[in-house]
Order: sequence, then structure tokens, then C-alpha cells
Amino acid sequence: MKYKNTMLFQVAVVFIGTIVGAGLASGQEITQFFTTYGYKSFIAILICGFLYIIFCSVMVSISINHNLSSYNQLINLVSPGYFGKATDIFTGFFLISSAAIILAGSGALLNQYFGVSKWIGIILMICISLFTLLRDTKGLITINSFIVPSLTTVIVSIFILYILFSNDMIKINSLKNIQSSKQLILPAQWFISGLLYAGFNTLCCSGVLVPLSKEINKKNVLIPGIIIGALGLTMLSIMINIMLSCNIPYIFKYEIPLLYIAKRFGTIVQIILLCIIWCEMFSTEVSDIYSIGKTLEQKFNISYKKAVILVMIIAIPISQIGFKNLIKVLYPGFGLISLIFMIQCICFYVKRKA
Repeated sequence: MKYKNTMLFQVAVVFIGTIVGAGLASGQEITQFFTTYGYKSFIAILICGFLYIIFCSVMVSISINHNLSSYNQLINLVSPGYFGKATDIFTGFFLISSAAIILAGSGALLNQYFGVSKWIGIILMICISLFTLLRDTKGLITINSFIVPSLTTVIVSIFILYILFSNDMIKINSLKNIQSSKQLILPAQWFISGLLYAGFNTLCCSGVLVPLSKEINKKNVLIPGIIIGALGLTMLSIMINIMLSCNIPYIFKYEIPLLYIAKRFGTIVQIILLCIIWCEMFSTEVSDIYSIGKTLEQKFNISYKKAVILVMIIAIPISQIGFKNLIKVLYPGFGLISLIFMIQCICFYVKRKA
């Protein structure tokens, strides 16, 4: 029983750690995909959490049933045509771009707030990431078992402080009166935004969940772990969204909106939040490169360690794109492709089960 609970915890933290990158931990993703839609953003977050459970459970079931070991195999199985090839290429490109941006973000973060050279932040991220990645799946589980509880503690603590010191701002009626601050070009755009966010996060997760399914190979551990992770992630997202919603329009001026909120609680809280954001960058960097490394190992029959080092070498030169621009432009496009692929996964699963 104790062993099973440990495994559930590990699956849950790996799930949360894969999705919660610097974009979510900083509040930037929540701001762009949810908060800007006013009170409806809370409904979108709940829908997103529900879709995580459905999509990821289906993905894990397909992976176990067909003995898959990488996201590339999942895509080829579920969508063997041109769309599948496009999804495979786009996923690889997205993961490498994400890894490159995180390297740049690490350098920028340490440079902006601690005054050190950007290359110190980049080299530090490369060294720690490689050390973890070369330990394979065990390294991935170890870092998330530490980072995710730390993230949860910090976000919950900031939320409690916010309630204690800004109680007059957090009222149901006040939140219900918050209107959309984004120019709407589609009907039910808040709903579409939630779908896209769930879509790209789920496909990103496939790079970790598929190989994890091969190693653990137990639905009664993986699916409950995913459910626990999705519920925890949904609660964290709601807390962040409440704080961001109460600070419209000021949050739109900042690359790290949550840091603006933490500012009122003193320098120590800010530094702790910055450390957590850097750790989440690190966690996402490891997850992205792990995903591509496992795919290159399976697809081109090269060793996982060589694949990881190769991806890191490719990521370094292209690590100069702005993080905010990546979220704004690349994420929605990848989200649409991911959402279509997730629907294909559900259709594939239902057909095989019938």
C-alpha cells in the first residue's frame, strides 16, 4: 500500500511538473489564456482540468495497450497520415523551441534580478539539466518530487497572505463583475482558449507520460496519479487566477505578473518566488529534453544520453526568442494541432474498445 501511494505521488508530481513551467508559475500563461476573459476564466480553468484527466487517461491507456515508449510512436499509431507527420514535426519543433527559450529565460532572470551575466544563468541551467537528464526517468521523478511540493507551498502561502492582507478585494460579487479585457474575435473565445491550453499541455505531457507508462505499466497507478495531479493543478491555477483577476489591469505591464503581486509581501517572498520560477524553468527544461531524447532514441536508434546532449547543443544557438512572444504566438497554434490530435486519440481509443 505504501509503495502504491509513493507511485501515485510520483506520477502526480511528474504530471504537474511537466505542465507547470515558468509560464504558469510566473502567472504569464494564466494571464494570457484565462484571466483576460474575466469571470468566465474560472469556468475555463475547471474545463481545462477535466480535459487533462480525460485526454491523459486515454493517452496512458493507449500507450500501455500498445506497448509504446515515445510520443512519436503514439502519434504514428493514432494519426498515421500527413496530419500525424505534421503533428510529430511541430511537437519536436515546439519542445526544442521551449527548451531554447527556457535557457534564455534562465539567463535573463538571473541577470535582471541578481545582476550576473546572462551566460551564467544559461550555463547553470545546462549543467544542472544535463546532470539530471543523464539519470534518465529516475532523475525526472526526483526533481519533480522536490520542486512540485515546493511550488505548491509557495503559491498557497502567497494566496493565504493575499487573502489576509487584501480580503476586501476577494469577493464573489467582485470577481463576477470582472469583464473580459481582451479583444474578442470569436464567439465563446474564453472556452476556445481553455481548449487550446488543455490541448498543447496534454501533447507536451505525452513526451513524459508515454515513456512513464512503459516503465510503470499499471493503469491503477497512472490514471489515479493523473487525476490527483490534474486536481492539484486546477486548484493552483484557480488561486493564481483569483490573485491576477484582482489586479487587472496592472498585471498586463509585467513579464512576471505574480511577482508584481508578491512585491507587497516583501523582498524575501519575491526572492523565494523567483527561485521557484527558476526551478520550474529547470523542471520544464528537463521534461522537454527528456521527451525529445526518448523519441530520438527510439526513432534513430541512438543512445538516450547522446540524444540529450545533441538536443541541448541545438537549443543553445536558438535561445534568443522572447518568452512572452513564444506564449502569445507559438502556443495557440500548437494548441490547435494538439487539440485535434487529442480528439483523434479519443476516437482511436473508443473504436479499439468497441
